Amino acid sequence: MGCDGGTIPKRHELVKGPRKVEKVDKNAELVARWYYCALSQEKLCRPIVACELGRLYNKDAIIEFLLDKSSDKTPMEAASHIKSIKNVTELNLADNPAWSGDKESIKGDKYDDIQSARFICPVVGLEMNGRHRFCFLRNCGCVFSERALKEIKSEVCHK
Repeated sequence: MGCDGGTIPKRHELVKGPRKVEKVDKNAELVARWYYCALSQEKLCRPIVACELGRLYNKDAIIEFLLDKSSDKTPMEAASHIKSIKNVTELNLADNPAWSGDKESIKGDKYDDIQSARFICPVVGLEMNGRHRFCFLRNCGCVFSERALKEIKSEVCHK
């Protein structure tokens, strides 16, 4: 029973307020930085390189970016600061033994836990899923959590 003339709409039903701006989920954004290449937006696969800003790239995407010298190429803001392959460092990442990966979810009928990470810190065991800060050493490319570097105060590689 409605629209029979007996209903009186209220003010909030008639007046539409300003639309709320949709907020980006910060947790999902952090996870995406650890799972996808900043340049090609494809899943990260070895060899993985990082720039001095801390962005992760697939090495083949960086090489294709540097080799493509065509004039119609639009400058990518994600890699505009990279002028040569010497500007990036190849990372030595430690695999997470608890990560099941793409092996089990080939059919797409299983829940993918985005909080479980492919890589971990070899010293402390923290997962690289965007919740914790990680650092890499420019001379050897080893990746450690910031917590591990604070606990073990040395300038040489922990491995």
